[in-house]
Amino acid sequence: MKFSDQLQGQIVDFLKDPVLPIVLIVLIAAILVRLAGRAVRGIVKALLDRETSEGTARELSAVEIKKRMDTLDTLGTAALRAVILMIAGIMILGELNLNIGPAIAGLGVVSIAVGFGAQSLVRDYLNGALILVENQFAIGDVVTIADVSGTVEDFSLRRTTLRDLSGVVHTVPNGEIRVASNKTRVWARINLDVTVAYGTDIEQATRVVNDVGLAMAADPDWRRRVLEAPHVERVAALGEYGITLKILGLVRAPEQWAAGGELRKRLLAAFATHGIEIPRPQRVVLAREPGTDSSGGGGAGPDGPTQDDLSAGTD
Repeated sequence: MKFSDQLQGQIVDFLKDPVLPIVLIVLIAAILVRLAGRAVRGIVKALLDRETSEGTARELSAVEIKKRMDTLDTLGTAALRAVILMIAGIMILGELNLNIGPAIAGLGVVSIAVGFGAQSLVRDYLNGALILVENQFAIGDVVTIADVSGTVEDFSLRRTTLRDLSGVVHTVPNGEIRVASNKTRVWARINLDVTVAYGTDIEQATRVVNDVGLAMAADPDWRRRVLEAPHVERVAALGEYGITLKILGLVRAPEQWAAGGELRKRLLAAFATHGIEIPRPQRVVLAREPGTDSSGGGGAGPDGPTQDDLSAGTD
């Protein structure tokens, strides 16, 4: 056999094994990587479309939905592509007749160690993805999460940043969020208890409150913010100081605090105009001069029994 024929045979054998299998692995991995992006994008779109049509995400704008879709798409595609490339790399090492047993074992140990160390980080990312899909809250909402209340200033897949009423910034890992209470979702209820003094004409007080609510709802400054005029719903309690009226109404969620303050201001003015008294605790202070008989006799005398009186009482 000629040397050239021998060399050609070796080249053909080398191309058959391992070059051809490696090329096939690379091609299949490239196809799967490309399909991974489309598959993840389709899943994310289906989830967000369902949430948009049936869930709380229907209040989101098209721009916000697209931003959330891009975020989830990037996360899911990166994770899936990393798994595909890792499997392809191990298969290529096997085709090169390298002993990949120790590498796989070492990779398994490292994966377990990283898994234990980074499980909170993984939980943060997964919970952040669920928050995005379910639209539990968005930037600008006022929420209470993990015993912290404030306005959402920033949100990522790993953490949520809140600023409270005092200006303090709180960073909450998404994995710590068990319950998210959103206070600015579409509408909110004015829920106000007002106490009037005993002896007040309840029918008159009810009319005054209802008139104030209607006037506020008709005010050009509040017309678009008040969804249902505040009104007296019922007599809530007969308390120690007076009769409590339950006042309810609907406003746009971000306006609930301003609307509540405006309603209280108008009620104070209306009650003063119609002579309706808001009761307050009364304190009576009794004072007497030193040396004055507390029994009301008016004469000066000792404040208590003398030592002789006490001695006489023991005989």
